[in-house]
This record gives sequence, structure tokens and C-alpha cells, in this order.
Amino acid sequence: MKILIVTDAWAPQLNGVVRTYENLKEKLIEAEHEVYVISPQDFPNCKSMPGYKEIDLALFPYKKMKTLINNLGELNTIHIATEGPLGWAARKYCIKHNKKFTTSYHTQFPDYFARRVCKYFPFLYKSAHSIGIKYVREFHKPSNALLVTTQSMADQLISWEFKPQIYPFTKGIDKEIFNLGDATLFKDLQKPIALYVGRLAIEKNIEDFLKMTWKGSKILVGHGPDENMLKKKYPDAIFAGKKTSEELANHYRSANVFVFPSRTDTFGIVLIEALACGLPIAAYDVIGPRDVITSDKLGYLYDDLSVAAHEAMYCGSQQERHDHVREKYTWAIAMDNFLNASK
Repeated sequence: MKILIVTDAWAPQLNGVVRTYENLKEKLIEAEHEVYVISPQDFPNCKSMPGYKEIDLALFPYKKMKTLINNLGELNTIHIATEGPLGWAARKYCIKHNKKFTTSYHTQFPDYFARRVCKYFPFLYKSAHSIGIKYVREFHKPSNALLVTTQSMADQLISWEFKPQIYPFTKGIDKEIFNLGDATLFKDLQKPIALYVGRLAIEKNIEDFLKMTWKGSKILVGHGPDENMLKKKYPDAIFAGKKTSEELANHYRSANVFVFPSRTDTFGIVLIEALACGLPIAAYDVIGPRDVITSDKLGYLYDDLSVAAHEAMYCGSQQERHDHVREKYTWAIAMDNFLNASK
């Protein structure tokens, strides 16, 4: 098949969406599919997203989008990964030229949008959230197939009256990197070690992690717009910066519990990375964690993160968590999901 993926999220950005499509592309090429990606790298006229200097948004991209797609010739599949400027431009092209396309829902945009509005106007959350739902519902309305990572997410979109047929779209991990091994870090820190990995931004709800009652050490891996504020406000926490590959895996292996404070992630690829390294999960019982932490051996979900973190450390074994991820989450399964929705 000749496949085009259009995404506003691509390298050098580092997030779950980017990693999903980088790995999916690699797997598709291994299976002898022809894969093309249109991303912000193809558009010199970009501007940094407010609050996220690492995220480039293409300005007025339709004309070039049309040229790029036409230059590829006949395509078997067009997949639009994100609801940003490039996503809207590709959507417009497909509608104008009567081309079928698929989309995916990776980000709880209504909540992200509402939280940013509430930072300045707290009383507008409900209205902003409703506007966000209308935005994403309209974006996906003409899609031939909508890919989502979990059943809970699918149920939510159906309740929001999304019209496209919904297909599952799981994620995977790099098994060569995220696996069991020795705990080589944090030897001199007070135990137990609670770890957070992800963007340091308002939608990740990180302050719930930093405020939770904990006798040991709290470590945060990642960068983001709230980093300086959080460092000043919580000087006892350890901010380790960005980590990738084996260095990131070492952080997972050396901690005692992985705390996931977000209430808005649709999946959380860091959850399965942590589990693959043997680390139990503590999180809220919400979409994302609810669909990943499906057994007592994997972690503990509760409306008090302090309780969840303490209880999670007594859940199952490292080997059980590792084996669960290796069996259930693979990029081969993700590729099959993607191709099934593209038929």
C-alpha cells in the first residue's frame, strides 16, 4: 500500500503522538508498505505554539499541502493524525478532491483548551469545554474511520455524538529498551522513589503529584512550559530534565512507583513503558489509566494519589507487569489496527 500520514506533531517534538507514528512508520516499512509523512518540517512558514516553543504550527498551509499531496500521485490511504493546521489543510484537500481519509483521536483537546481558558477565567471551564467538543467533532465528522486507543475513549466520543465509525488503535514499546534490569540510579536518595515522566504542563495535572503526601523522593523527567514555576514552588522535588532511550528506561527501573496524575490523557504511552520495566502504576481511575491498569498486578487506581502510590508498591511483581506488556502491547498489533481501519 502507498500510505500518507499527515501530522502536526513530528520530530524534533518528543511526545506520545510522535513516538506512535515514528514506530508505526517503521513497522509499515518493514512490512513493505510505502509510507510518506507530511509534517511541520515540510513548511518553512511556521510559528511556535503559544506556551510550547518546541511545537511548530504551520501558517496558511493549504496551498503547499495541495502541492505535496498531488506530487505523491495515487495514494491507497490518507491518514490525518492531528487536529492542527496541517490536519485541517489535509482534511480540506480530501473533501475538495473526494478522497477518503482516516483520522485518530490522541489528545483530549476539549479539556486542554478549557484548562488554558480557566487559567485566566476559571468560571468559563464548562463553556470552553463545550466549544472544544464541537471543534473536534466537526474535525472528525467526514472521516471514513476514527482510530482511538481505548474502549473508554471510544465510549466518550460516542457520548459526544461523534459520527465516524470507531476502530481500536493500540500502542507498543521498544522491547529492546524498556525491559527488566538492574536499578542503577537514586542510590543516595530517600526511599521510596516516586517517578513522573512527561510534559511539564498544566494539562498533565502535575501539582497533584507534587502535593501528595510522600515520605520518600519525587522525581520528574521531562520539560515543558510550567517547569520553572514548578521548580520554584516545589524545591524538594528533583527535576531530571529530558531523558530518552536507555537513560529513560534506567529511571523507570530505579524507581519504586510510577505516578500518573493526568486526568486528560487518552492513553499514556509512558504507562506501558513503566510497566515493561517492572514499575507499578499509581493513577486516577479515569480514561487512559483505567484501560491500561486492568489488573491488580499492574498498579492501583484511586481518587487520592497518595493512597494510590502507597498501595501500588504492593501490587503484583515486576515480572508479571513486564510479561503483561510484552504480550498485549506491540507495534505489530498497532500496525494491524491501522491497516484494518484503512480498508
